Amino acid sequence: MSEPRTGTGATSARADNEQVPDPVFEIRDIEAGYGRAALVLRGLSVTVTAGSVVCLVGPNGAGKSTVLKVASGLLAPRSGSVLLKGADVTGLGTRALLAKGIAHVLQGHSVFREMTVEENVRLGAYTVGDAELVEQRCARVREVFPVVGERWDATAGLLSGGQQKQVELARAMMLDPAVVLLDEPSMGLDPKTTTALFDQIARMRELGTAVLLVEQNARRALEMADVGCVLDLGRVHISGPAADLLADPALGRLYLGAAPNASAASGAPDAATAPGPRPPADDEPPTNTAPDDGSRP
Repeated sequence: MSEPRTGTGATSARADNEQVPDPVFEIRDIEAGYGRAALVLRGLSVTVTAGSVVCLVGPNGAGKSTVLKVASGLLAPRSGSVLLKGADVTGLGTRALLAKGIAHVLQGHSVFREMTVEENVRLGAYTVGDAELVEQRCARVREVFPVVGERWDATAGLLSGGQQKQVELARAMMLDPAVVLLDEPSMGLDPKTTTALFDQIARMRELGTAVLLVEQNARRALEMADVGCVLDLGRVHISGPAADLLADPALGRLYLGAAPNASAASGAPDAATAPGPRPPADDEPPTNTAPDDGSRP
């Protein structure tokens, strides 16, 4: 088993003698913050290749959500660069990045509750002018996300939280994005629904989509991810194959909470999956409304 690497980058979880594919998405040496406050991200770099899931974990305040805001154009970095398929897209707005293939699925639920599932999903393709292509993508997302197909004519607001999240994923996939940014997709979901959701994210990976995932349910997310990056104080503290990070007991104690078997032995709940109120967003300033990231219509 290869050792996790310290530093600022994230690489594909592949053997040393196996060729690493070209990155689809990169953020390099990013420094970013809010207003005149101190920097949240301090020289952070992450790389995502096609058909891989890179998971960002770490304590509150580490900068996880800020990474996604920079990646989707919601927050302009003070320095560093953002690259999509090798092209520099630093400083572009959310609409321009969406058109280039970056979809951002925000924390919480963003379905239009009074509209049907079909109407919600089709809104994801509102920039696609080819009607035949839209129908092809509708057929694909109904196959990839069975719940979406089964509830196609249902009112979205009547769906469960996990079903609504799958509608959001399907809507994002209508753009055929190069990379999907997922911010806390399991927030508020029960363990069974969370497992089903992560299965759908793995299916997106099988289709060749690059996924950059922020998740508080660290152990469960790393079980599904290819690469893990542990953030601390605005930097990548350590990165490597997700399985290696899970197998590191010292890393687990510091950042992932007790392993499930250890929790069962002690009678204590797993810190990564324990029920109860979830903490607030880790690094964003208080706000009354969620900004439109361009992935919503």
